Amino acid sequence: MKYHNKLAVPVAVLIFIAGLITGCGFVRGNSRESLPPDAPAVRLREVNIPVSRATGAAVEKNDKAVIDYSNASDGYVMVQYHQAASNELMVLIDGPNGEQYSYMLNPGGYEVFPLTEGNGQYVVTVCEQIDNLKFKVVIRAHIDVVLTDPLSPFLRPSQHVNYNKDSAVVKKAAGLTSGTKDLIGDVSAVYSFVINHISYDAELAQTVESGYLPDVDAVLASGKGICFDYAAVMTAMLRSLGIPTKLVFGYTGEFYHAWISVYSEEEGWIDNIIFFDAHNWMLMDPTFASGNNQSGEIMSFIGEGADYVAKFQY
Repeated sequence: MKYHNKLAVPVAVLIFIAGLITGCGFVRGNSRESLPPDAPAVRLREVNIPVSRATGAAVEKNDKAVIDYSNASDGYVMVQYHQAASNELMVLIDGPNGEQYSYMLNPGGYEVFPLTEGNGQYVVTVCEQIDNLKFKVVIRAHIDVVLTDPLSPFLRPSQHVNYNKDSAVVKKAAGLTSGTKDLIGDVSAVYSFVINHISYDAELAQTVESGYLPDVDAVLASGKGICFDYAAVMTAMLRSLGIPTKLVFGYTGEFYHAWISVYSEEEGWIDNIIFFDAHNWMLMDPTFASGNNQSGEIMSFIGEGADYVAKFQY
């Protein structure tokens, strides 16, 4: 069975950056400013984190697994594998746009998976590994989805962007934006914090394994991560502020990478956001900007949207 491996990329991205900008240190090291991630945040704005629920109103289930799509109109399904499993488990989601999204699944509790391709039919399949890259189907659900709000999949926690109202990233985002006045202020405050206070983790990039998922609070506490971590932290922060945000996987040239896209009521979905001087539109790529100290060459590369090709959105 062919499936999408999201994790083999950070090493390639690191090599790509090193080659692109000769003499520019990718890891910030001791030059990185540091603020205590657990510093008190001023909570002057209401935080409303959507809670995902498996209500049992609409399900496919058998003795091994449950696919609960009771709240598919809110942009998500919940999947539980309720037996012990020694083999690898996967959730495949085929959406109306023809892309297949693949996720690792852990046995035990429910996990949340977003429906990010809008209205239409989704096929959700739970698979169990039987030999090397061969998987067998455990259960499958065909779901006709009409979203109540097309932005809802990008406003809630899910497996890739996992947080709750008590998460440190949520408190930090509230504190960072306590004095901002609009979307640009919110995004700029979060973006500036992330690129100045998280360093690229070259060691993790060399050793990361398939199935890796960011722990956004752990990344905030350690102050380091790979491209997936940068994008997940920023996505969690912005979503917690009520800003629809996509975590995007795709290509920069021939290399796989992660960045974000935000939604503005005036502009709709934008892959660029006003950056620093409120005049230049730059791609929201916190990894590249942070890792290269916002050098002119890398910021020029980021600003050229043609160098980025989105493939998956979470």
